[in-house]
Amino acid sequence: MTVVPVFLYHSIADDPPSWIAPYTVAPRTFAEQLDRIIGSGFTIVPLRRLVLALRGGPVLPDHSAVLTFDDGFADFYWTVAPLLTERDVPATLFVTTGAVHIPGRPARGSLLPCAPMLNWRQIAALDSFGIEIGGHTRTHPQLDTLPARRVWEEVAGCKHELEDGLGHEALSFAYPHGYSSAGVRRQVQKAGWTSACAVANAFSSTADHPLRIARLMVRSDTPPEVFRNWTEGHGAPVAPFPERLRTRGWRAYRRLTATLGRPAGGPPAG
Repeated sequence: MTVVPVFLYHSIADDPPSWIAPYTVAPRTFAEQLDRIIGSGFTIVPLRRLVLALRGGPVLPDHSAVLTFDDGFADFYWTVAPLLTERDVPATLFVTTGAVHIPGRPARGSLLPCAPMLNWRQIAALDSFGIEIGGHTRTHPQLDTLPARRVWEEVAGCKHELEDGLGHEALSFAYPHGYSSAGVRRQVQKAGWTSACAVANAFSSTADHPLRIARLMVRSDTPPEVFRNWTEGHGAPVAPFPERLRTRGWRAYRRLTATLGRPAGGPPAG
C-alpha cells in the first residue's frame, strides 16, 4: 500500500472575508508549500490518476501527491492558477454551483456567506487550461443530515449544472465539510460521480475507497512542522480505516439539531 497525501485548500488570499479566514492560506505561504511538496520529491498527479489506481488501473508513480481546492473562490483564477502554471502541476477544483458568480445577477443562493467567487467564464477557462473541475453540491449543505430527496437534488443537480456550464462530463465530487454516510455515498454514485473526496485529515493511499478519498486540510494555522511532516509521509493516519465511533455520534447529534431547526456542524468550509 502506497501512502498518498491529498492536500485540501480553500481560499488563497492575503485579506479574506472573516468567515473563511481560518481556512485561508496566504499566497506566499501557499507558494512555499508548493515548493516544499515538489522539493520533497513528490510527483503531483491529477486526482483522476489516483482514482484510476484505486479502481485497478495503472499504478501511481512512486511518491505521488494530489492538490484539491474546495468551494470555487475567485482567487483560484487570479492567484492559484498562475502559481500552478509556473510549476506545471495539476489540481482539482470542486465548485459549489449555487455560489458561482453570475455578473449582473443576484446570488442564486448557497449556504456559503458572501465572498468573491468564480464566474462560469473563469471556470470554463480554468477547465480549458487543464484544471479538473469537480462538483461540491449546489448549496454546500451537510449532506448526511438531509433526507434522501434533498441529497439527490444537491448531488445530481450539481452535476447537471456543472456539466451544463462546462459542456462536458464531470466525474469528481467532494462532500461539503467532508461529511457523508453510506446512504449519501450511494446517491453520489447513482448520480454518476465516479469519485468523491472526504476530509478525514488523513493520508489517502492506494487502498483508499474512491468514494471516501481522505484529504489533509491545510489551514491558516497549519504549523510549518506539521506540513513538513506530511511531505515526509508521517504525522497523520492512513486511509482506509473504520469510521470512528465519535464520527457516528457527531453525525447523530448533527441530524438531531438539524431536525430541531438548530443545525450544528462546524464552519462553512470543507
